Amino acid sequence: MPPNSTPDAVVVGSGPNGLAAAITLARAGLSVTVFEEYRTIGGGTRTEELTLPGFWHDVCSAVHPLGVASPFFLSLPLHEHGLEWIYPEIQLAHPLPDGTSALLYRSIDKTAELLGSDGKAYLRLMSPLVRQWDDLAPDLLAPLHYPQHPLAMLLFGLRGITSAQRMGNSCFKEPAARALFAGLAAHSFLPLTEPLSSAFGLVLGALGHVAGWPVAKGGSRMIAAALASYLRSLGGEIVTDTGINSLTELPKARLTMLDLTPRQLLKIDAPLPERYRQKIEAYRYGPGVFKIDWALDAPIPWASEGCRRATTVHLAGTADELARSEREVSQGKHPHHPFVLLAQPTLVDQSRAPLGKHVGWAYCHVPHGSTVDMTERIEAQVERFAPGFRSLVLARHTRNCAELERYNRNLIGGDINGGIQDLRQFMARPTLFSPYRTPLKGLYLCSSGTPPGGGVHGMCGYHAASLALEDIKR
Repeated sequence: MPPNSTPDAVVVGSGPNGLAAAITLARAGLSVTVFEEYRTIGGGTRTEELTLPGFWHDVCSAVHPLGVASPFFLSLPLHEHGLEWIYPEIQLAHPLPDGTSALLYRSIDKTAELLGSDGKAYLRLMSPLVRQWDDLAPDLLAPLHYPQHPLAMLLFGLRGITSAQRMGNSCFKEPAARALFAGLAAHSFLPLTEPLSSAFGLVLGALGHVAGWPVAKGGSRMIAAALASYLRSLGGEIVTDTGINSLTELPKARLTMLDLTPRQLLKIDAPLPERYRQKIEAYRYGPGVFKIDWALDAPIPWASEGCRRATTVHLAGTADELARSEREVSQGKHPHHPFVLLAQPTLVDQSRAPLGKHVGWAYCHVPHGSTVDMTERIEAQVERFAPGFRSLVLARHTRNCAELERYNRNLIGGDINGGIQDLRQFMARPTLFSPYRTPLKGLYLCSSGTPPGGGVHGMCGYHAASLALEDIKR
């Protein structure tokens, strides 16, 4: 802790939400200090040499449709602080068993054209969201409130409340469009038969056309670096290598913002009322992930040409295969043919690997807290669509759920979303009427365990800090 430090506000945690909260407070004229447990900042936006020297791997997040479209990030001059987004030719590819791929382009018309007989249905589903995104985004990426554009939100809600399986089957007739939508919706970590799962597919699909699915040049660490640089330009301070286990370890400040998920709040020595503590104890975490990173001798040899031009690839086969995999995870099983989310950032960003070499990033969903090694099953899915892949692996690095939580204490049971995002916890995240405030005056939660939930967008931190600023004006 800096000597004689008496900031107006302190923030615990330097993930995107913690830095967003700090920036929001600093822009309002408050002096702010951020405390980070680890030597490097970033939370879920770190990039490290996990395998071999010169191979830089994104430890958690890798591709950022929500980051590039975040209303908060867009309000900041992050490009002046070193952040550069790089866009692939194809935003997303989903290879199919017949050797073809469903492809998501920035152009909604081109995407629809390649979906053949389902093209018109795709346009009917996605075009309204794409046209109205600027109106919808501030309402979608916010806590429950009366929307600024109620009609647009009502139309979105009527579609988003349903299950992805029902939406996909009712809108599309062919395997390509069904698989594409199912893969988008599976980012929810929900069974595709679950209400609200279609909302994730709608938002991520629309973002592919509105903003794209870019990577940050130099790795996701550059997002955190840009946020930190801007914060420091406002006079904010960041203190690393400083874990906080009790509120008494923090300087006395008017505001304390915790970029911690609800269970971590319970582990901080804070005099919380028993009723509130019980509500937080009832907060639920969702499935975890098994994560694998590869150092590769060459690009992944996809059988489908489209996969060779997309930085993000969804591996599951058909929509039915994908739905089965996600259902098995929700039942506590480890799928033999898991849904694999794969990124190949060196297709567009060669700064992350030695000349001619590449990195690969992938994870699959697994039951909460799993310690099962899914390496063979993940690599079998890659090999299924890219014969010869294994021969290119120079080194690999893996983390199961328990190892992810040890690396980052916010990743409870390997849950990278900060808590399950089903209908119940969409309404109450982590509590119904006060998602950011705690019963302790001046103490706020600002993590992905608050609205709008998981993702690299900073909106949780922004909304929490905005509420805190309103409170101190009263």
